[in-house]
Amino acid sequence: MRLKITLLFCLLFGTTFSQKAPVEYVNPFIGTSNFGTTNPGPIAVRGMANVSPFNVAGAQNLPLEKDSRWLSTPYVNENTFLTGFSHINLSGVGCPELGVVIAMPTTGAIKTNHLEYGTMYSNEISKVGYYSNTLDKYNIKVEATATTRTGISKYSFPAGKSNILLNLGLGLTNEQGAQVKVVSPTEIEGIRSVGSFCYYKPEEAYPIYFVAKFSKVAKEFGVWKKPTTYRGAEAEWMEYNGKSRLMKGYSKEVVGDSIGAYMQYDFAVPTQVEMKVGVSYVSIENARENLEKETQGRTFDEILISAKNEWNQYLSKIEVEGGSDEDKTIFYTALYHTLIHPSTLNDFNGEYPKMITRETLKTEGTRYTVFSLWDTYRNLHQLMSLVYPKQQSNMVKSMLQIYNESGWLPKWELNATETTTMVGDPAGIVIADSYLRGIRDFNVEKAYEAMLKSADQLEANPLRPGIQDYIEKGYLTTKTTNSGSVSTTQEYNITDFAIAQLAKELDKKEDYKRFSKRFISYRKLFDSEFNLLRPKNHDGSWLSPYNPETGANFEKNVGFIEGNAWQYTFMVPHDIKGLMKLMGGAKAFTNKLQDVFDRNQFDMANEPDIAYPYLFNYAKGQEWRTQKKVSELLKTYFKNTPDGLPGNDDTGTMSAWAVFSMMGMYPVSPANPIYALTSPKFDKIIIHLDPTYYPKDKVIITSQTRKDNGKISEILIDGKKQNGFFISHENLTKASKIEFVLE
Repeated sequence: MRLKITLLFCLLFGTTFSQKAPVEYVNPFIGTSNFGTTNPGPIAVRGMANVSPFNVAGAQNLPLEKDSRWLSTPYVNENTFLTGFSHINLSGVGCPELGVVIAMPTTGAIKTNHLEYGTMYSNEISKVGYYSNTLDKYNIKVEATATTRTGISKYSFPAGKSNILLNLGLGLTNEQGAQVKVVSPTEIEGIRSVGSFCYYKPEEAYPIYFVAKFSKVAKEFGVWKKPTTYRGAEAEWMEYNGKSRLMKGYSKEVVGDSIGAYMQYDFAVPTQVEMKVGVSYVSIENARENLEKETQGRTFDEILISAKNEWNQYLSKIEVEGGSDEDKTIFYTALYHTLIHPSTLNDFNGEYPKMITRETLKTEGTRYTVFSLWDTYRNLHQLMSLVYPKQQSNMVKSMLQIYNESGWLPKWELNATETTTMVGDPAGIVIADSYLRGIRDFNVEKAYEAMLKSADQLEANPLRPGIQDYIEKGYLTTKTTNSGSVSTTQEYNITDFAIAQLAKELDKKEDYKRFSKRFISYRKLFDSEFNLLRPKNHDGSWLSPYNPETGANFEKNVGFIEGNAWQYTFMVPHDIKGLMKLMGGAKAFTNKLQDVFDRNQFDMANEPDIAYPYLFNYAKGQEWRTQKKVSELLKTYFKNTPDGLPGNDDTGTMSAWAVFSMMGMYPVSPANPIYALTSPKFDKIIIHLDPTYYPKDKVIITSQTRKDNGKISEILIDGKKQNGFFISHENLTKASKIEFVLE
């Protein structure tokens, strides 16, 4: 067995130690502080299961405790009190959800209250596919890895009484309700209810199914239940009112809110126990099959090697040379974060829950979920299209499945529910952008039909509230909505631009003309007094009084969602030349854009702003500002530390910004397949392309040895000088070599 693992290790990392594999540069602790909301637990590429340490419960973790503030992650790096390991989690999101099926190894007598059995921990290690720590109270070493649908843990117990608890009452989400059953001394199965992302739609709570298998036969097992505390006459007769009930040897189903199950052992010598937890959104039977198909006959170490091997295959799609080890760690960790969400929804057998009704359907490819599209339409899907086009194709197909099942494209879909979080109509942008970048193995006519429906349906339109005012006036008003009238208009404009570009490609000339008029309607909200966008009232008058700085830092603002006029005015990536003209020309545009940074109005953690540094490329002679600003932002906000993200990773959006920026390019205009160019962080970058979708198998990007903030003097594409600081997606994927010559 040792020989087999060694051979696998050599296949993964090669026989030379001179070149570290990409997987070795990843630091999963990046983003686990500063509200980055990532976690260091192991996960497979786009995995359903994720074994995360859970350290956000209990007063010991104040102020970053899950019920003391808005907290949307199971793990915070600076916290010290751990209450278990959750098996189903989200990465880089802004709302509490999941963080359930929490396992905890302990020693001694059974305790079921997490505040009593919780412990400090030490010796924390996190690598790709692997997490480990030591539970100080119990002297238990915990190790974890994962497959796509199974979390695998290895507990090294001391001699004596030892326990493994499965707590179904605790979770990051405050949704409650569960069922658990001890099947045998080596198996537990159950169901946990979750849902209500951002606490919007409690009626759409849904079940997660799991099966846990243990490598050692338990000496004793049981379940527990803590009922509600009752008041009144009958309660006086209940001596057990509100008290936990421990039921030893119980082997039937237990249903409730605060429930759990346990396995207990009595080891004569220190002993390791492996626990495998398979999960499913369809059924317990499927959870069991997922576990068996993905882990049966495989040891913890073999699964770990496979996990690292899979990650290395994906991360190696981009190779970088030169630059510091710190830069490589930041780069590959960012790429790692972009490969977590969207994640897998379907089981090993292809089954998944249908939108709304949750009846069981079956897919041939991967059915993806966690479509945080208001965030990811700006850069993440463009990265997937370039580097992982097969995945992006399946993501588009998943969106079309969602349309077939629910009647609408997704807005912010999560595990076959539509959360309707944030604003705009973003799925069409992603679909059009993918098609225009050469991903065409999906039903584009069906996609176009879906895009037109959300763009034109006046009544009961969940994707475009206020659409009648938008079509009649060209914009939403202060009467149409009490928050985000301007920024929502801008979002609709960007989608209409995407529809226009797809219509043009499909030779739908009348639609192209119609939507080309619609996508510039934001111009009616441009106020030359401020040289910024400004809300209008229903009668067409300007909102007064008006302070364009109102709305920053999540202050409610009638004109803008999570931002202000400074942070949104330049969010018209499809019409920068038009905005430039409104502002009075290139010089006025550049000065105003520079003001955003000089007045500290730029927010690196705010999606509408993240393309701003690249907009200087539209003003001839000002491209150096892009190079200088991007370099500054990378240095300031992206670091090899737990707080090494500017804020919420937004399911990989901030990480995708870093990946593109460090490669020297950025998809500045969604549904317009171009990249704005800047100085790369590495001497050599090799992007391996998929020949199924692109004419070449790789493109090589080089830059001379550079100094910080080194300016680009010229760009050569296959030896020919490039005019301007943009390159089309087509020319990028046709090129063999792109050279940046730096001053």
